Amino acid sequence: MTSEKVIEVKNLVKKFGSFVANDNLSFDVYRGEIFGFLGANGAGKTTALRILSGLSKPSSGDVRVAGLDIYRHAEKVKKHIGYMCQKFSLYEDLTVAENIMLYGGIYGLSKKIIENRASTLLESLNFTSYRKNIIGSLPLGMRQKLAFAVAILHDPDIVFLDEPTGGVDPITRRQFWEMIYKASSDGITVFVTTHYMDEAEYCDRVSIMSEGRIVAIDSPDELKKRYGASSVQDVFVKIARPSNYSPNNN
Repeated sequence: MTSEKVIEVKNLVKKFGSFVANDNLSFDVYRGEIFGFLGANGAGKTTALRILSGLSKPSSGDVRVAGLDIYRHAEKVKKHIGYMCQKFSLYEDLTVAENIMLYGGIYGLSKKIIENRASTLLESLNFTSYRKNIIGSLPLGMRQKLAFAVAILHDPDIVFLDEPTGGVDPITRRQFWEMIYKASSDGITVFVTTHYMDEAEYCDRVSIMSEGRIVAIDSPDELKKRYGASSVQDVFVKIARPSNYSPNNN
């Protein structure tokens, strides 16, 4: 991680009618940082993620991603980022190789560069023998690891991961995080949302959202010290659940 800011957010507000999804968010994220973005369902994480990735515009506030103003250069921003979500990242009716070629083309890479990077990617994942397999025939863990590798195929400044390890087994989750560490060491900023609080412990810093606001932001160790907690899970329970929360509520 360096001191270079790749995401700068100041007083970000996003409204849908009278509903405030993001309420005056301000934070910075640095090159090579693993930044965890935590919050319960409905806290405003996905809305903020869509704004940062150029898919939605703020109602007000200043947002810069990879040095670009999100209002004026949303399309340019998309060339500097990778994006992976749990629900849809790869085309299940295409083969492994076809997905790599498709996304490489979307990212504007030449056929020669795609072929070279595809070979390296498949070898690093031990996927060479699966290049002709249909994505839908592969186990979820394999699909998720491949989706992440494809999301950084074009060597972006930032990769956004929206609950990337949901539903995968603990061993695959650990392997996935090894890929995240490698991307971070290569200078790619990793911006990740997750419901697994143990994964938050792996981040350089975490931000915790509640009801549209950032209520805490710091390293996992500093947050645990500040709130007298033994884990980020305990910190989250103390500060991010609504006041009317009950274990019996659905």
